[in-house]
Amino acid sequence: PACSMGNSTSRLYSALAKTLSSSTVSQHQACLEQPDSARLDPIDPKDLLEECQIVLQKRPPRFQRDFVDLKKNAVSNHRPIRVMQWNILAQALGEGKDNFVQCPMEALKWEERKCLILEEILAYKPDILCLQEVDHYFDTFEPLLSRLGYQCTFFPKPWSPCLDVEQNNGPDGCALFFLKERFELINSANIRLTAMKLKTNQVAIAQTLKCNETGRLFCIAVTHLKARTGWERFRSAQGCDLLQNLKNITQGAKIPLIVCGDFNAEPTEEVYREFSNSSLNLNSAYKLLSPDGQSEPPYTTWKIRPSGECRHTLDYIWYSQHALNVNSALGLLTEEQIGPNRLPSFNYPSDHLSLVCDFSFNQDPDRLL
Repeated sequence: PACSMGNSTSRLYSALAKTLSSSTVSQHQACLEQPDSARLDPIDPKDLLEECQIVLQKRPPRFQRDFVDLKKNAVSNHRPIRVMQWNILAQALGEGKDNFVQCPMEALKWEERKCLILEEILAYKPDILCLQEVDHYFDTFEPLLSRLGYQCTFFPKPWSPCLDVEQNNGPDGCALFFLKERFELINSANIRLTAMKLKTNQVAIAQTLKCNETGRLFCIAVTHLKARTGWERFRSAQGCDLLQNLKNITQGAKIPLIVCGDFNAEPTEEVYREFSNSSLNLNSAYKLLSPDGQSEPPYTTWKIRPSGECRHTLDYIWYSQHALNVNSALGLLTEEQIGPNRLPSFNYPSDHLSLVCDFSFNQDPDRLL
């Protein structure tokens, strides 16, 4: 259907359209070689959201998810820092390998799925965004998010399963984005995780940022551990390696830490216990949604594959509990919202739910260590 777009958005529409039509390599190259000025031209998030909604007008509206206030009368003298964690589902895997038997192929079309992903990000306006399974970094997320004011970092898997899929868009990997007006990058490390002294195919990004408002330093890390049952010991070794790296980067918990990730591990696994019991004094933010503050959510991913239904808690936001408070956390989708065919769907672009938390700094962190 023809839709009227005012002048303010027609210029922007071409920006979104440019990323829409980048399926072929030649177009992909052209996109990478755009002059910087075209990419630095800032975008108003409201305009981009409007563009996404035009593309999505035949899809059902976004689900309503509410933030749960978790502040225990904590007084904060600064704006909270909003952190979003999300495995967005690599396009090549969604279409090629993941076998979501109840999800119509139509629902996975990148042109529209991309807009659902962007709509979710724009709805929650994170200060820091941690993504896994990103295989459209160069043609979509980096060009658009950099124009929304984010500094962007991408670290692909050395050997991505996306590369086995015909007409893939390159390897998938982890990506980290932070708002340049809020934070200054102090240092950045791309970490290739090891297990039993061997380099593995899984990666992490860890960045030390300075909060411009408070002058406080903190470290933000994103990772995606090895998938599948039978690999529990391997994940445990990867977790140990990541923790060792983070101990060095945070000078043994002197610098507060937030770790976002798809750990591919239920809370019963060894790697979860390693993070819970680490000397970095980490807690899992989403436990705070449970009545006793001690239990993880019942699921963060829910899909149907040929082998059956998979409902698991695999995604986490860990934080230094002596130095940071969780002010609020975004509630998960209910079973009714998810619906009988589970995820992904026409309503929701990934098989994993996004997690979003608002953090504030404790006034006197050392006292609590």
